[in-house]
Amino acid sequence: MVTEQEVEAIGQTLGDPQQPLQARFRALFTLRGLGGPDAIAWISRAFRDDSALLKHELAYCLGQMQDRRAIPVLVEVLRDTHQEPMVRHEAGEALGAIGDPEVLDILKQYSADPVVEVAETCQLAVCRLEWLQQHSGEPAAAGPYLSVDPAPPAKERDVGRLREALLDEALPLFDRYRAMFALRDAGGEEAALALAEGLHCGSALFRHEIGYVLGQLQHEAAVPQLAAALAQRTESAMVRHECAEALGAIARPTCLAALRAHVADPERVVRESCEVALDMYEYERGPAFQYADGLEQVRTPSS
Repeated sequence: MVTEQEVEAIGQTLGDPQQPLQARFRALFTLRGLGGPDAIAWISRAFRDDSALLKHELAYCLGQMQDRRAIPVLVEVLRDTHQEPMVRHEAGEALGAIGDPEVLDILKQYSADPVVEVAETCQLAVCRLEWLQQHSGEPAAAGPYLSVDPAPPAKERDVGRLREALLDEALPLFDRYRAMFALRDAGGEEAALALAEGLHCGSALFRHEIGYVLGQLQHEAAVPQLAAALAQRTESAMVRHECAEALGAIARPTCLAALRAHVADPERVVRESCEVALDMYEYERGPAFQYADGLEQVRTPSS
């Protein structure tokens, strides 16, 4: 049983800019796991922070929680042109993840946003909601990952054909995303290398999603391509950030040098991603039971 006081203590950690970013991330993912209106309220308050990386993760977690009560704050963030593009993009994606058709109109409105990453995200979210409406009543396919994705995996299972679809820039973005998630679910080295090719094509939004998916797949074969994208200063910070977090999740010794090389990167979102990724690396390599250890932290008396 989790008490209101414990949720509040975790929320205070999330909202405290004096806390290390790693501790705030762990608090955030703890609140995501706990769910409920109090967790949503604490996560929503943190959108006042000045870290684009943290706010991006707030929106991501609200989407993954799939709780309609998060819709108002996500719409507010999507509409706020003072928010960084990667934060607005994630709010749009989260609205699609929640899956409520009531947001279709707002998503269609922002499908023409002047910021291309926001527009493409909202277009994908509209496609996802329309796909859900067309397939209502069908049992959801149970894949190996627990995430709510921007597109359902394609039914194709041949890795070669999926790679062709992934890299075909003439196809609708939604279809390429479906190939992306099917490759992730297929797993293995061939799929990881096919996905890694996607780091060289498409829009920044597409490449950033490739980085995210490679982090879920956790296959060492993609490390050289992820490290190269992270090191490329001309690449979008949104892409480099996902590549950093993917390296932290893959957590092989070859990932360490790449992450350490960018902890002082001129781009704040990149250096913060490297900090968080190094913490993820330590978790993946260590004995801890779970990454989202905020509850454990508030229940363990400080010495």
